[in-house]
Amino acid sequence: MAEEVSKLKEIQIDHEMKNSFMDYAMSVIVSRALPDVRDGMKPVHRRILYAMFELGMTPDKQYKKSARIVGEVLGKYHPHSDAAVYDTMVRMAQDFSYRYMLVDGHGNFGSIDGDSAAAMRYTESKMSKISMELVRDLNKNTVDFQENYDGNEKEPVVLPARFPHLLVNGTSGIAVGMATNIPPHQLGEVIDGVLALSKNEDMTVEELMNYIPGPDFPTGGEILGRSGIRKAYLTGRGSIILRAKTEIVETNGKSTIYVTELPYQVNKARLIEKIAELVRDKKIDGITELRDSSDRNGMKIVIELRRDANPNVILNNLYKQTALQTSFGINMLALVNGRPEVLNLKEALRHYLTHQVSVIRRRTQFDLNKAEARAHILEGLRIALDHIDEIIALIRGSQTTDTARASLIERFSLSYEQAQAILDMRLQRLTGLERGKIEEEYTTLVARIAELRAILADDEKVLAVIREELLVIKEKYNDERRTILSTSEDQLEDEDLIPQQNIVVTITHNGYIKRLPVSTYRAQRRGGKGIQGMGTNEDDFVQHLFTTNTHHTILFFTNKGKVYRLKGYEIPELGRTAKGIPAINLLQIDPGESISTVIPIETFDEERYLFFLTEMGIAKRTPLSAFVHLHKGGLFAIRLQEGDSLHAVRLTDGNQEMIIGTKQGMAIRFRESDVRLMGRPARGVRGIRLSENDGVVGVDVISADQEVLVVTENGYGKRTKIDEYRVQSRGGKGIKTCHITQRNGPLVSLSMVGTTDDIMIVTVDGIIIRTHVDGISTTGRTTQGVKLIRVDEGEGVATVARVNINDELDEEDEENIVE
Repeated sequence: MAEEVSKLKEIQIDHEMKNSFMDYAMSVIVSRALPDVRDGMKPVHRRILYAMFELGMTPDKQYKKSARIVGEVLGKYHPHSDAAVYDTMVRMAQDFSYRYMLVDGHGNFGSIDGDSAAAMRYTESKMSKISMELVRDLNKNTVDFQENYDGNEKEPVVLPARFPHLLVNGTSGIAVGMATNIPPHQLGEVIDGVLALSKNEDMTVEELMNYIPGPDFPTGGEILGRSGIRKAYLTGRGSIILRAKTEIVETNGKSTIYVTELPYQVNKARLIEKIAELVRDKKIDGITELRDSSDRNGMKIVIELRRDANPNVILNNLYKQTALQTSFGINMLALVNGRPEVLNLKEALRHYLTHQVSVIRRRTQFDLNKAEARAHILEGLRIALDHIDEIIALIRGSQTTDTARASLIERFSLSYEQAQAILDMRLQRLTGLERGKIEEEYTTLVARIAELRAILADDEKVLAVIREELLVIKEKYNDERRTILSTSEDQLEDEDLIPQQNIVVTITHNGYIKRLPVSTYRAQRRGGKGIQGMGTNEDDFVQHLFTTNTHHTILFFTNKGKVYRLKGYEIPELGRTAKGIPAINLLQIDPGESISTVIPIETFDEERYLFFLTEMGIAKRTPLSAFVHLHKGGLFAIRLQEGDSLHAVRLTDGNQEMIIGTKQGMAIRFRESDVRLMGRPARGVRGIRLSENDGVVGVDVISADQEVLVVTENGYGKRTKIDEYRVQSRGGKGIKTCHITQRNGPLVSLSMVGTTDDIMIVTVDGIIIRTHVDGISTTGRTTQGVKLIRVDEGEGVATVARVNINDELDEEDEENIVE
């Protein structure tokens, strides 16, 4: 017992765990998960090809059972799972996994739909033609060999790899604490890069990218932008965006999307399931039929759309929500001298070129040794032919072969090999023809030996051999690039996922905002009661209502003179009777700040201006371009004097006339140029002089083919020809535009309208009526107007908006008209 105890060895468990884990980690890194930079292969790939090569499963031979290959690899070189070996071999035979397949498979080797390959006992395989270039010259001492796991066999440490396989087919693998993911490339482009580097070792990565512009995936597709590729090639790490190849076809007014190529490693069947799921859950609307029409001629996923669907919007949604667009993270990690290193493009090519120099030198030395050995024999044969009679006599006089050999060596100063070759020489070599062949062979060998020695003595000649042989491979195996390289960084924005739609935006006095399609509101005759367009509280009413587009920019100007911006689609679309959400949820409005006016902007043209008017009649004009860049916190658009607030803003072209209306029925018309251009923070000048208890109710740009529309608080309104308003200088009191009485109430709105326009009148209770302008009477400036909307006592008109789009309600909406 004491003797057994003495055999125990005390160790620190933390040290043992650390050392054991490091041994395991290095084993996974070096012997399983990472490729060698020289041949671009992991051990299992290298062993599969070597086993097939040793078994004679070359392209010119018949197929053999895959199980035979797997057994050979397991039994001699790779003592791991048979499934691991077979799965690797299956991928090497899949045209959607490898850019250039290394195994020629016969039978079911799986599909891009994720179908697994048949069992190894059913499938057959052999080496592909291009894989022979990886093992070419393997028997010429071009690479080192090592013992296998049990020491009974020899296997190559690395393959000669006569083309740059690391980049051509790429690889992926997960080790311990590190991973590699190298994309495949087009063979001809990579060879061109190697050739260029061999001629100029000082080339930069950017210069190499002229030859190797980017990855080339077996499944094709499109790479968006070059920045990710450039970063990966410069640093060894980067990310690229891959997108499917699609086509939109219009037929009989309906659009169909055809998907013909997928991003690399995307499962087609799962992709179709995902699209169907999104359609079922109504996350993507407008797809009526989805089917897989792929056949032996190629892939084709057919997505049929509804007639009113926007194919570009649906396609962008598919890019955003499915694997039709994916990212590929590049991590060019490989083993360099047995150590993992992250390589840039130039380093990867340089290490391959260094390997090829070694291969060519070792092959040349092998060929030289063989040629010299043969020349040595031929020299002996030549001596024998010159002294044939004497040699024959010497041999006949010898008692044994050993005596004859020793006599030949002593008499003619021959080597052991030369003497043996003479003894082995057949009598037919004594003919004149055979003598000529020996002389010819010897002369050829002498020239060959000189050539091989010249190659070994000159590095440039070694590189010339490499270039020549790479060009032969390129000519033999080069094909067309499959993956399209897009020059633009076509990243999807939220805007790309939203259909362009004309909308109505409403904002209440208490700051609730929402949007609705314009078609929600139906034009009615004047005097109608209207549709319930927004639910409001008793103390709230609709203050702003305007039409715009989901893709247009909306500028929000507040009573404090600040400006904010949103896109139309950023405003939530809610039900017709919903009151909306607080605008402070969308805009960073300060306490006590409220929206005074809103301007929808389609484009920020250089020759357009914003005309500002405050409650006290102060006017200012500023270029629209001053408001292109706005941050979320907003900017000051006008500097206000104490007690004043911003009333309205209008968009102009700089050469217009303006009209301003007041609560007490006064109006002034003047030229826009009377107000000089000012910077964004400026205060402005007087636009109209107000009487006591009066205030601004409207400002608009005058158009010759339009009329002045005024609407009063009690629902009266009228049109008046613009000719009845003479042009005055800014800053005056103006002239009467409406006769204000107790019956029609004070003015609430003044605007310019055309006969083809509609207007929306909104009451403080949220009732909306849409009516045609040509149904409103045209009268003189001093009249009271006609009834436009019936309002209950104490209700009153809150605001009026002009509508340019003649959309109708759906039939089901007619039932919602308030009687």
